[in-house]
Amino acid sequence: MTDGRGGDLPLTTWPPRPRGHHARMTSALRNLILILGDQLDADSAAFDGFEAARDGVWMAEVREEATHVWSHKARIAVFLAAMRHFAAGLRGRGWDVRYRAHGAHAAATLADALKADLAVWRPERVIMMLAGDGRVDAAIRAVCVEAGVPIEVREDRHFYATPEQFATWANGRRELRLEWFYRDLRKRHRVLMEGAKPATGQWNYDHDNRNGFGPQGPGFLPAPMCFAPDAITREVIDLVAREYADHPGDLGAFDWPVTAEDAEAALQDFIAHRLPAFGQWQDAMWTGEPWLYHARLSAAMNLKLLPAKRVVEAVEAEYRAGRVPIAAAEGFIRQILGWREYVRGLYWWRIDQWAIDNALDAHAPLPAFYWTGDTDLRCLREAIGQTLRFGYAHHIQRLMVTGLYALLAGVDPQAVHRWYLAVYVDAVDWVEVPNTLGMSQFADGGVMASKPYIASGKYIDRQSNYCRGCRYKPDQMLGDNACPITTLYWDFLRRHRDRFKDHPRLGLQVRNLDRFDAATLDALAAQAARIRADASS
Repeated sequence: MTDGRGGDLPLTTWPPRPRGHHARMTSALRNLILILGDQLDADSAAFDGFEAARDGVWMAEVREEATHVWSHKARIAVFLAAMRHFAAGLRGRGWDVRYRAHGAHAAATLADALKADLAVWRPERVIMMLAGDGRVDAAIRAVCVEAGVPIEVREDRHFYATPEQFATWANGRRELRLEWFYRDLRKRHRVLMEGAKPATGQWNYDHDNRNGFGPQGPGFLPAPMCFAPDAITREVIDLVAREYADHPGDLGAFDWPVTAEDAEAALQDFIAHRLPAFGQWQDAMWTGEPWLYHARLSAAMNLKLLPAKRVVEAVEAEYRAGRVPIAAAEGFIRQILGWREYVRGLYWWRIDQWAIDNALDAHAPLPAFYWTGDTDLRCLREAIGQTLRFGYAHHIQRLMVTGLYALLAGVDPQAVHRWYLAVYVDAVDWVEVPNTLGMSQFADGGVMASKPYIASGKYIDRQSNYCRGCRYKPDQMLGDNACPITTLYWDFLRRHRDRFKDHPRLGLQVRNLDRFDAATLDALAAQAARIRADASS
């Protein structure tokens, strides 16, 4: 294929164009609509005013997006399979889709691919939604400036709040807290409200949503709907297995929704079978049960296959119909209308700060077992093993198992962030940066969360059965049988005593150190140092 001037087009055409379809490769192109892998929304504002006779859509698979962190095979496959299905759907409308696939002409970076194609097609304008990654956003804007092509970045209707609206809310506040932002959005968008008051008169049911299963376990669990790979997805799985064979993770269990239709079916399955019990058990963990009552919708939502507002409206409708208790409905909606919007706002509000955050001066390397699951701590082995198999772990496994250990052990928070961004199928930069550096690792010094999320092994014992059969004892701080998480918890308080001794929410925990004599504190420091050294070796 040539560009009409004797040169090779820098394009690998995929999927095959419908019979009778002839793309405009040299005729005047008004708007080039740039669609990234996490912008697969058929109703996107990027398509407002689209004219099939004058505009084209540009998408690209580039190696950089799989390698700038050492991405899990399933994460790569989710993005590529969803992108290919989306492109096929747009072509089914008769639209001109210029799609760069992996192949002989594939570019190494998104910037390289866009630069080459702008030189060939010379559109009057590039239109895009705000990227979900500041690195990508900056690269695209720079290429357009260099090429002399105007770029229009449109508001993303997928979200309830724009970055500008969040900044207006945040600027001038002494402290930022999710609860206040969440309540503002509830009021503004009339979600779970009765007039000016929250439904049932209570804003937050977090206290009711922290139960563990107890020794009896979860009992029968409804399995989430799975989605057998079709021909397009199988092609992607083969490509990832071939091109990224040295990357972590497994593809054998791949069954994620990669189309809007599948994502809607997954939503309905969650609502019917797991949402009613979600609130009560959302913080629980159990060996061999990766899904429990969780939704498995985050990847589809973060790729924009499933509109956030559609999910919230569907869940609220179940509550209004009396089929779901308020604690379950509010607990789930808070994760979307609350945390999801809050972390995106924080991401863009302090985009230039996250990369240098390290408030606790943590510099230990990420333990090698985060990439293998080869550890004798059963909780970590379970959470990491599940992550490597499925590319998935629910929020408590991330925050209070893998994240907790890294925080207590003093691991470099930027290394922790890169791991989270690499290993989860739902990982996008705007999601992982605040959740990891702010909430999980407290690297921002308290901008996002009022205190570090720390606990001893007894918390994990209460929320799971992971401690049963583990060689370590969660209630022991010292000795051969002491739980390393418990040892590191007390040592974290010791190391950061001056910082947190007067903290309104953490001070009481710090003052518990007063019960220990100097010899005990010395022994604690020595045992914690050995744990960190062993993890780093």
